Amino acid sequence: MMERRWEPEGPLDVGLALQPHKRGGGDPTWRRTPDGAVWRTSRTPDGPCTLSVRVKAGRVHGQAWGPGAGWALETLPALLGAEDDPSGFSVRHEVLAEAARRHPGLRIGRTGRVMEALVPAVLEQKVVGQEAWRAWRWLLGRYGEPAPGPAPEGMRVVPEPAVWRQIPSWHWHRSGAEAVRARTIATAAWHADKLEAAATTQELDRLLRALPGIGVWTSAEVRQRAFGDPDAVSVGDFHLAKLVGYALTGEKTDDPGMMRLLEPYTGHRHRATVLVWLSGLRPPARGPRMPVRDYRSF
Repeated sequence: MMERRWEPEGPLDVGLALQPHKRGGGDPTWRRTPDGAVWRTSRTPDGPCTLSVRVKAGRVHGQAWGPGAGWALETLPALLGAEDDPSGFSVRHEVLAEAARRHPGLRIGRTGRVMEALVPAVLEQKVVGQEAWRAWRWLLGRYGEPAPGPAPEGMRVVPEPAVWRQIPSWHWHRSGAEAVRARTIATAAWHADKLEAAATTQELDRLLRALPGIGVWTSAEVRQRAFGDPDAVSVGDFHLAKLVGYALTGEKTDDPGMMRLLEPYTGHRHRATVLVWLSGLRPPARGPRMPVRDYRSF
């Protein structure tokens, strides 16, 4: 076990910083324990690791286990948003100003790990969250490694790219992921080294969108998490444009309308959408919800 203590500059909400990396209830890579610690697994450049993060008296206490423990602790501040610079973010809407006041510890962190953000993002393409998260749990239960150290029961580490490339079609089917998403993940795994080596969010966007099955939405979801990109908007999201429109104008809108509303926040448009989520404002629900499909029965 390795340890690190770090004192952030200004307020920091550790749970809020790490929440984007949680993929639904029962995510094998993410846990919060009753003592307030957030546990997370990762496949670092040095190998698998388990990381435990908690705050005591304003200081962040990190503990890590496994071959990647040193790398995880070295990059802990970046994971928690130490490199996030909100100084150019000027609020134009009272809704966002109020959300920012209620959440002064909001920081957009970066993992530096592309594949572990990419796989669940692809699984979430054009399906409801429950369907994607069920596949994520099944695949990690079958192909993930047990988490190093005293991790909470059931935690797993994402497989290496070579493993994603070799998963047979019948196991993708058993997980609930249909052939299109399975092919997209396997293809991306062949290019994992190049993706992980991307130096900027713009370069990563170009590389991702050159791959079949990866478009604007998936690229943004990956760059938000792997690079902490405060401007990567999830255009094409089923809910986001409606939420942004309703929160900022009282009326739902579409993607072009959302981008017009977010134009004053260029450079921080993702940050603005996070504050929209945190505002709690939601348009009235109308019509049936999108059903949870089960490809395993097809």
